[in-house]
Amino acid sequence: MERRDFFKKGTKAAVAASVIPMITTAHAGPKDIIYNRDTDKWYNLGSGKTGIPNRKKTADYDVVVIGGGAAGISAAVSSARNGSKTVLVQDRPVLGGNASSEMRVHLNGVNRLNSGKAERETGIIEEMLLLNRFDNEQEAFPVFDHVLYEYVVREPNLTLMLNTQAIEAVMSGSKIKSALCWQATTEMLYTLNAPIFIDCSGDGLLAATAGAEYRTGREAASEFNESYAPKIADGWQMGATLLMSSKDMGRPMKYTAPSFAIKYDFERAHPKRKFAGFQDGIWWIELGSDDDIIAGFEENRHRLMGYLHGVWDFIKNSGKFPEAENLALDWVGSLPCRRESRRFMGDYIVSEKDLTEHKHYPDAIAYGGWPIDEHVPGGIDSISKQPTYFHHHFDDIYEFPFRSLYSKNISNLMFAGRNASQTHIALSSSRIMATCALQGQAVGTAAAICIKKNVTPKEVGKKHINELQEQLLRDDVYIPKRPANDPNDLAKKVNLIFASTTSSGDVKLLTNGISRDIDGQINHWMSKGLPAELQLEWDTPIMVSAVELKCDTNVKRNIMMRKDSRNDKLYANGVPKEMVKAVRIQGRVNGTWKDLGTIELNKTRLIKFQFLSTKVTAIKITITETYGAKDVKLFEVRCYA
Repeated sequence: MERRDFFKKGTKAAVAASVIPMITTAHAGPKDIIYNRDTDKWYNLGSGKTGIPNRKKTADYDVVVIGGGAAGISAAVSSARNGSKTVLVQDRPVLGGNASSEMRVHLNGVNRLNSGKAERETGIIEEMLLLNRFDNEQEAFPVFDHVLYEYVVREPNLTLMLNTQAIEAVMSGSKIKSALCWQATTEMLYTLNAPIFIDCSGDGLLAATAGAEYRTGREAASEFNESYAPKIADGWQMGATLLMSSKDMGRPMKYTAPSFAIKYDFERAHPKRKFAGFQDGIWWIELGSDDDIIAGFEENRHRLMGYLHGVWDFIKNSGKFPEAENLALDWVGSLPCRRESRRFMGDYIVSEKDLTEHKHYPDAIAYGGWPIDEHVPGGIDSISKQPTYFHHHFDDIYEFPFRSLYSKNISNLMFAGRNASQTHIALSSSRIMATCALQGQAVGTAAAICIKKNVTPKEVGKKHINELQEQLLRDDVYIPKRPANDPNDLAKKVNLIFASTTSSGDVKLLTNGISRDIDGQINHWMSKGLPAELQLEWDTPIMVSAVELKCDTNVKRNIMMRKDSRNDKLYANGVPKEMVKAVRIQGRVNGTWKDLGTIELNKTRLIKFQFLSTKVTAIKITITETYGAKDVKLFEVRCYA
């Protein structure tokens, strides 16, 4: 069937998703009140006219991205920046997904390896987190919503649609032709046409209605030789959590549990159900499912609200927490944070041993390193069991392949995040938001290649993977064991490169293609004091129109916003002091230095200068200030015509 009839097939799913007003049987039929407004009795007193309101719109894009969490934002921004006209469709009034003010989960990534250090993700996800450090010093989740909003809407090639749910795929054979989207605030049905679709929504309703193959539940250990999987496959999916936070009021505060509260069964609770940091929420107040976790969402939401208040009642009124006497609930979540539902099948399914044995992929495009952190089936219903099993902690980061980010049976569909092609056990690690964001940047960049070359995602993986990897590396994504080697980078053809001073590293390392110190190897140059200068010399004049630097932001230390505002060796709650603040670029033209660009208040690790194409024999980079470090450290210099 060329077009799926939404009102025959799709209404049930959309109503379950709570995005479409209820349609009664009295109005069911070929002409529905939502889309065919023939019987609308609108009389506009302002114009004195009657009419039928327009509630249907169609728009054409190169790339449609569904889902505005970390993965979706990264996909949409990377697609737009690489030249594709892109729309980002988000079903909530705010961006950020689980990290938004509606849910308030820490935006974790490779926070800590067995070395005791982080290996932080760079690229778009770091740009967002750095911007938050500049514009949200008070670390307020509602302000973080607006930081992300600013980050998205400032992209000139990107359209944002909030309060909009993708409800149905319109198909042409094995290809998605359009996405039907319902915008609840405007009562509008949008038909979004595009050659490429990316589903980063987590639950993946668009992908599911397109007929993309997916699975839910836990694989049997024998299927992928997974040591942490159950012997027999089952339907269990990790639970969704409801969070809360409290405030010290400076005086004793009473608390009375609401009627729907579920009493916390302390006597039966496993001792690992710990209350440390309870004032900022308790992650194990969660409920999973062994069947259809999406259909059961509202029932679980109600029960989670009951469990949350039951736990808080125990904290406030059991007498076991005298430190809670002055605490009062300051914020209570109403939207549970989902960990798992559909996992769509690609040309490769990532499994446990791919992570633990650090499998190398020729099509690697992202990495992870959060522990294999599998939450107990049943969540808080299984109160006598420990809430999570940290099956495996990593010494090093692992790779993630592009083949797991496009559909094996829908030719123009990609996905990123927890709905990627992986087993339940692999998901226990890779579901972390910053890891999902790296996947998102990869599929967004791949989408732009699809548009430029008129190819499918599968063809990108088979024929253009080197181009995809090189663009990601240029855009400051780190890919393990994959140095950059862009043939268009003129810095690699330099005849001489030198610095005014050096305290560690070597200036020649700035063109070795590795943009961080890793695997025990130094890949940086660091000055001795400021100001500091770098100079690149070519024997033959070259045309240059762009210079790009990758500076130090200390990726061994986390910068995500935390409720406890930690500031120690592992977490930073401010702008990294190592980052470049002020830098100037000059070119030598006919023997004279000419200014090409100056930045006085840099806010990114990847610093880009673009200027009119200029014939030069040398480029001089002068760094005058960091955000606090006495020396400056760089990891890469690139030049382009």
